[in-house]
Formats: sequence, structure tokens, C-alpha cells
Amino acid sequence: MSNNHLKFIDLFAGIGGMRIPFEELGCECVFSSEWDEDAQKVYQDNFGETPAGDITKIAAKSIPDQDILLAGFPCQAFSIIGKMNGFEDTRGNLYFDIERILREKKPKAFILENVKMLVGHRKGKTFRIILNRLIDTGYHVHWKVLNALNFGLPQKRERVFIVGFLDNYALKFPVGSYRCKPLSEILEKNVPKKYYASEEIIEKRKQKHTQVHDPSIWHENKAGNISSYPYSCALRAHASYNYLLVNGERRLTPRECLRLLGFPESFKMKCSYTKMRKLTGNSVCVPVVRAIAAEVLKCLNGKIPLIEDSPPKKQLSLRLQTPSHNL
Repeated sequence: MSNNHLKFIDLFAGIGGMRIPFEELGCECVFSSEWDEDAQKVYQDNFGETPAGDITKIAAKSIPDQDILLAGFPCQAFSIIGKMNGFEDTRGNLYFDIERILREKKPKAFILENVKMLVGHRKGKTFRIILNRLIDTGYHVHWKVLNALNFGLPQKRERVFIVGFLDNYALKFPVGSYRCKPLSEILEKNVPKKYYASEEIIEKRKQKHTQVHDPSIWHENKAGNISSYPYSCALRAHASYNYLLVNGERRLTPRECLRLLGFPESFKMKCSYTKMRKLTGNSVCVPVVRAIAAEVLKCLNGKIPLIEDSPPKKQLSLRLQTPSHNL
């Protein structure tokens, strides 16, 4: 089967970061869903369609048949920045909408994405529940924590990816190159003054910290401790306005945020700065999804062999599968 015949759906689509690589590889998007109106507008500007709204109100039977289900389901319920309430948070419960669609439509494969903290939530109990429910749905499940730093992007952004197949493929997760672009290739020149922090904030930061790398992005955590690296810490949807500052002086521009996520230069972001920060903070890193997509499509196109024809096996224990990164 060629990629041109493979159809996918884009759930919890955000601004379309998971869609881009699959369309690049020749697949066709037949349905998208995203409840956030700001994300819907950006999605429309870039893909020519407005995603359907609240997935909880959409009957699974009404969704077109698909070969691949994509879903970067809401992560705030499991994020270290949030309260980590998991399934007790209504955003955590949205996972079950993915499951009901999988049970009804039975796509050949799925790719789910969430924050790294999901793996350790409640000492791994929450993650095991998710994995075992996916297995009960009839899928052979693979998972790995991947870091955007290893896929060419100067952003430390660790996310867990869960891949499932109806058939038992010997999937190999990509490991990346362990090299990232220098910040100098990401940062814009002659940035307007409106992106600069106040003189008072700049002075306070520079009294606390001296940078080693130039350029660098300074990060201030909740405790007020400051660090700087030749890459960015993870973009976050609801961080303070001056959470990340280039050389301790200015905020990232919209184009810089998109570049840190690997979006194409042609991608449009027509919204306020505050909305842009929220939308990019909730998005995925395109090169990471692209690398996973390539491996998934190898499986579906018969280029990766099947393992023995056996039923999916339950996950009884977890071992954190995270690549190291050394600059």
C-alpha cells in the first residue's frame, strides 16, 4: 500500500503539528477535531479547513474511516506545571474519547503524544492503565520518551509517544542525531523593542546570573532560579510572560517559537502574542513526529516485518525509555 492511499484523522489537532509530516509523506487527512477557537483559526489559515469542535460531542460512527489516528491529547492534567490530577481532571478524561474512536473505527495504527510526566504519574499507574486499555482494544503497543534536542531543534522538549498497530510490527523508534541546530539559525535579527523585557527585569536577571553561551536562552523557574543554555527549555502554554528570555533580555518572537517547534517558514500565525504563546506551548515538535511517521509508514507499507502472530501483551511494569543528550 502506498502512502497516497493512507488516510488519517487529526484529533486534539492544536495548530496542526502532527498533520504536517503525514501530508508531506503523501497521506490524506479526512477529519480533524480541535475545540480551542484560536487554534481552529490558525488551523483554517494553514490547512483550509476548520476542525470539528468538542470531540466528546462527536459520535465515533460519524467520523470517516481512517488508516491512522493521530492525537496529541491534552497534557495539562499530567504536566509538572499543572496539578497532575490525571484522570481526576476533565482534560485527563479526554483520553477515553480516543479509545472509543479506536474501538469503533479500528484504524491500522495510531500515534498518541503527551508530556513525559504522564509516564511517572502516580508511580506509573496511570500510564499502565492507558497502555493496558489500548491493548484491550486490540492493539500491539509501543512507547518511548523522545527529546526534541535529538531531532535538530534547539529546544529541550521531552514527550512520550505511544504507537499502536492492529498487526504486530517490529517497530523501531527513531533515536535522532543527538545534534541540534545552533540558536543563531533560529533567532531573528533586528527584533522590535516590544519584545524586550523592562530595564528593571533585565537588570535583576543579570544580577543573578551570568551567561556562558552566546547566544543563549535564559530560563527562570518557579523558585526564581535562573539558568541559561545554548538551546531553549520547553515552550509552555501558561508560563510567565518572561519565562524565557534571549540573552536575558527579550522574549521569543512568534517566528522563533515556530522555528523551535520545527514548523515550516510558510506557516501562518495570525493571532495575538499571548494566544501565540499558548498555542505554540501546547504544540508538538514537527521533526519528531516526522521521524516517527516515517517508521510507522514503513510498517504499514510492508517494509518492516511482522513479529509472530500473537495477541497483544499486557504491560505489567514500566522502564523509562529516554535517550540521553549531551551537548
